[in-house]
This record gives sequence, C-alpha cells and structure tokens, in this order.
Amino acid sequence: MITGSLVALVTPMHPNGDIHWEHLDKLVDFHIENGTNGIVAVGTTGESATLDPDEHIRTIGHIIDRVAGRIPVIAGTGGNSTREAIELTSRAEKLGADACLLVVPYYNKPTQEGLYQHFKAIAEAVPGMKQMLYNVPGRTACDMLNETVLRLADIPNIVGIKDATGNIPRGAELIEALDGRLAVYSGDDATAADLMLAGGKGNVSVTANVAPRGMADLCAAAIAGNEEETQRLNELLMPLNRKLFLEANPIPVKWALQRMGMIGEGIRLPLTQLSEKFHGEVEEALKASGVL
Repeated sequence: MITGSLVALVTPMHPNGDIHWEHLDKLVDFHIENGTNGIVAVGTTGESATLDPDEHIRTIGHIIDRVAGRIPVIAGTGGNSTREAIELTSRAEKLGADACLLVVPYYNKPTQEGLYQHFKAIAEAVPGMKQMLYNVPGRTACDMLNETVLRLADIPNIVGIKDATGNIPRGAELIEALDGRLAVYSGDDATAADLMLAGGKGNVSVTANVAPRGMADLCAAAIAGNEEETQRLNELLMPLNRKLFLEANPIPVKWALQRMGMIGEGIRLPLTQLSEKFHGEVEEALKASGVL
C-alpha cells in the first residue's frame, strides 16, 4: 500500500507552453530529496486537461524514467470517456507506472450506476494495474457516493480512493465502512490532517509541491496518530493550504514555484498567470510556512 505524502506534481512549461523537461527533472529530484512518498504524474495540478494524449503519456514516462524506482509513480489516466481512460491506463501500465489515478468523469454527469460501470470497465480492461479512484465533485460536477465506492471495493485491482470532498464526517464514515478494503487518501490539503487522523493513508497534495518535507512530516505524524505533532505541522502549513487556492489550481502553486526559482512562468491557456493582486498573499504564505 502506498502511504504518506503523494505530490500532485505540476507540469513545468516554457513561456510558450511547451513542457520544460529539465525543470521537470529538477522537481522530481527535489521531491525525492525532501521525503515525498510518491508522485502523481499528470493529474489536475499537472494540467492534464490541456496536454494532448501523446504529451500526457510522454510526461508520465519521463517522470517514471527520472524517478527510476526510487518512489512510486501514480499516473493520472482518468477521463470522461471510458475508452480514453482505458487507453491511457493501458499505456501507463506499459511504461511501468506503479498505479493510476482515475478521476470521476466530468461534464457528462453520469449516474451512480454509470460511475460503477465506468470504473469497473477500466479495472477489467487493465487488470494488472492498481487503480485509485478520485472523487472531486467541485471540479467534475458529479459526486461519487460512498455506496458506489463500497461496490467498487469488491474489484481486486481497485486499491484506493482520493477523496477531495473536504467532508471529514463523510470521509470518516467511508473509512469505517470500507474496513481496510481500500486505502482512503485526502485530496484536500486544508482538511487532510483530520482525514488521516481518522484513518486515511495519505494526502494527494498541492501544497507538497512547495513544501515537500513539511507535508511528508505531517502525513507521517497523522498516519501514526500523533495528534500533537500533526496539529503543529498543520498550523505551519495552513497558510499555504489556503492561499494556494486563491485562483484555480495550479495557477497559484505554479507562481509559488516560480517565486522559489524552481520553474519558469509557463502555463497553458485557458489558465493564466496568477493575478498580481494575489502575489503578496501567496508570498506571505510561503514565508509563514518557512518555504521562503
């Protein structure tokens, strides 16, 4: 089971939007050196929505090659087309990804039965790939209910779920009902500590992009049930957890990494650079959390 801090890695780009492979290598090494437990490649934070399929797969493969087995790589291979998700997942398996992350289909708003059949079809089409579900209704306009997750838990290669609802009572109820059949991960930095203290196995984190050591330490403390240390670290990171979402992710976190000298200013339309009025707030958060 993959546990701990799983960074939802940004995809660094040149000013014209081309992927910056050298900066990507730099970020991978930065995370391995600073205790990140796993890398989620080309998820939402990695701008999966605007990478074409070949870029998507090339980026996953590049990260796998750079990691070279040092930590797990979870490939973002979801989509709102079941056929497309199967194709991406199959290609990621061939590249050697340790697991895949499959977002709830967006825009087309399937029923709960449609969600069950979607994820079941992917699992059965690529049976050798460990699969993590990803529920983020704030982005997809479709909420996968706990009852559907419990049905999917019977499928052997579905091994976890990233819960980005931010609803701790609901998440705790899911953890209890699953009784260890799936690992539950937070996908919401601001509430991640509470979900892990309730039995979650880690955090798929945006904040980890800029504070990898702090997030890794927080996850370790929370998973171990050390409430005092978890609270201390959570308070330290909370300015980032809040300010990195002043505009749509990954706009603020890419600006923060640029301010840290880790990447350049590239981002793809329709996303744009962080509004100037927010620069001071994000910089203050970086300082308050000890990053700058």
